[in-house]
Amino acid sequence: MVRLSPARTAAFGAALLASLPLVAHAAPAAPTPPVPPHQKWSFDGPLGQFDQKSLQRGFVVFNEICSSCHGMRSVTYNDLSRIGLSQQAIRDLAHTKQVPGPLDAAGHPTMRPGLPDDHLRSPFPSEAAAAAMMGGVAPPDQSRLAAIQPHGADWLYAFLTGYHMPPPPGAPVVPGKFYNDWADGHLVGMPPPLMDDAVEFPDGTPATATQQARDVTTFLVWASDPHRNDRHRTGLYVFAYLSGLLVLAIAWKRKIWKRGTTRNAQDADD
Repeated sequence: MVRLSPARTAAFGAALLASLPLVAHAAPAAPTPPVPPHQKWSFDGPLGQFDQKSLQRGFVVFNEICSSCHGMRSVTYNDLSRIGLSQQAIRDLAHTKQVPGPLDAAGHPTMRPGLPDDHLRSPFPSEAAAAAMMGGVAPPDQSRLAAIQPHGADWLYAFLTGYHMPPPPGAPVVPGKFYNDWADGHLVGMPPPLMDDAVEFPDGTPATATQQARDVTTFLVWASDPHRNDRHRTGLYVFAYLSGLLVLAIAWKRKIWKRGTTRNAQDADD
């Protein structure tokens, strides 16, 4: 057995005692964030497809409400043909927007009407300007919001429908902040964006706040994954093709097995 000298024993004991406060004051594990209630979505699952009517209504909500603060730098107006907008409607829509143009002869910035190839820009000239005008926090770009946010569509819908005006009894009241069940600390600087009949849907669907939340959530999920319909459709075709090959392979195997069995029986009789 190895014996330690008194000096080394004392040093070991001091080091052990010094480590005890670190163990005693270890940070507790972070609480697990709550999971929003799951909603039924048409695009769920490996064969799910976006509801085109819902996408078009969702774009109405984004264009008339959300775009006053948020942009979609990864989406162009031409991309909206994937949700059923005609080329004429896209040109007319883009033309209503003003985007930065080339410098004039004096070197000053200019603005021009939008084109179908332009992106859905933020209404602010820069992130710094957005933060300065919005209380210190720039509104996030919404191109990938549904993809980067845990629980994606369910969280977006829960957040959009999670405001309480006035806040619940006992909830903190902070000037310029609004109570939301799904915001960090339950307080957020963005006021409730959706109200009943705040927009008018072309297909006549009642524009309740919950319907707007559902449709704009569908649109935001599409913006983060615009090729999902094509990918799921291709997967379905591949599955059907492979299933057909499997059926043919089984039928061919049985035919060959039956022929071999018949031949063996004839050889046995001979």
